[in-house]
Amino acid sequence: MIIAVIDGMGGGIGAQIVTQLRQELPLEVEILALGTNAIATEKMMKARANRGASGENAIKVSIHQADFILAPIGVVIPNSLMGEITPAIATAIADAPGVKLLLPINQPHFEIVGIEWKALTKQISQAIEMIRERAGIASPEEFSHTDP
Repeated sequence: MIIAVIDGMGGGIGAQIVTQLRQELPLEVEILALGTNAIATEKMMKARANRGASGENAIKVSIHQADFILAPIGVVIPNSLMGEITPAIATAIADAPGVKLLLPINQPHFEIVGIEWKALTKQISQAIEMIRERAGIASPEEFSHTDP
């Protein structure tokens, strides 16, 4: 199974997502770090993503490998993340066959209405739980469980 994590700008959100994925999912799960720039990709790689690529074309080509796509909602909105999400990136992500789990993180030029604010770590954990359910992956407690 491949989970693509997409981020831009400084890569802090993507790095946090990758860190939580590594803590909460088995090591067999492949994490693909797709950054709109090299700094974002580098931060996600330092957080222990398996592979990484940067830029519009890399995202357009690689996103189709993912079973799940986990990212801030801005990745499907053209010109968000201070212009780093090009219309081509937004379209490629929206059209990708993988299940999209988008975190409702507000941007300066748009607000998400009707969603209760939650800490980013809780949003990521909720997304990871959805991945577990859809992919049939045991929770961490179940990994270490052994019958007497």
